[in-house]
Amino acid sequence: MTRPAVILALLALALLAASGGCTDPGPERTALTVVPAGSLLAPLEEVEAAFESRHPEIDVRVEGHGSIQAIRQVTDLHRAIDVVAVADASLIPDMMYIPMSEGEGNYTDWYVPFAANEIVIAYTDRSAGADEITAENWYRILARPDVRVGFSNPMLDACGYRALMVTALAGEHYSEPGLFEAVIGGSFDPPLVPARAEGVTTITLPERMRPADEKVAIRDGSIYLLSLLDAGGIDYAFEYQSVAEEHGLRWIDLPPEINLGSAAHADDYRKVHVTLGFERFRSIGSERIGQPIVYAVTIPTNAPHPDEARMFVDFVLDMFREGRAGWPVPVGEEPDAAIAYRATD
Repeated sequence: MTRPAVILALLALALLAASGGCTDPGPERTALTVVPAGSLLAPLEEVEAAFESRHPEIDVRVEGHGSIQAIRQVTDLHRAIDVVAVADASLIPDMMYIPMSEGEGNYTDWYVPFAANEIVIAYTDRSAGADEITAENWYRILARPDVRVGFSNPMLDACGYRALMVTALAGEHYSEPGLFEAVIGGSFDPPLVPARAEGVTTITLPERMRPADEKVAIRDGSIYLLSLLDAGGIDYAFEYQSVAEEHGLRWIDLPPEINLGSAAHADDYRKVHVTLGFERFRSIGSERIGQPIVYAVTIPTNAPHPDEARMFVDFVLDMFREGRAGWPVPVGEEPDAAIAYRATD
């Protein structure tokens, strides 16, 4: 190698060494694992970006599931989760106010309600009957044998058992006996037939929710119905109003007596119950009782980063109080996370 070549090689090595010294990644970021209901994914993407811009030392990792599945990440799979947010506040005391193991505390003993929603019938311009469906005749359109309907799995997702509740309430509201079977129940073998006793309608589910025909489609979470709806695999989906708005869908607003979105009609909603057939729920709230939709957030007792989790929860509550289009609507003045809805109350 010639002298100039040697000099150039040495210079190249020196530059490489110098550049290597400038690639220090800096302090490692704290990974904060947040597991929300699927209907919160879009809002939490915005929350995540805003929070990380204010706290660059924290890396928020959001992983959506159905509400029941979100909780089971902590209680059944024993994952190290920092924040859990669900679309049914009652799931937290039912599934998390239980001991982690012998001699240990509960998975959590508090939660904060922060948002509300309602069920709508979402569809697209290509849906069968799209040119004739209205708020007055929607249930007749969905009852047609050639109209395909989708809802999420009630064993995994709150929107799923709420779809059943809404349909059962609609049968009573419109004085249409057999409506539930025509829209949903008749597509199972054996059929799902609501039982009515002492003014309460109870829908008891099998352990596995498998439709027997193509009229009904089930997905693990309500947001997973969106691609099916867009592709024409179903005509209508039971969805949260915020999800339909966020994704630019058409939808039918349901009467407040049945849409699970009105506190004034809480007594009406309580008249329908759904009993989950999955063995896991026999001792932890297998019976879901109709009630107004309320979202809630908590921090598991064994969260790996409780201080950062509390910062994130406070940030979420602040952003939801502002109210944004396409988000579940805020509910009242939320109490401080340290004192809200404790198991000892």
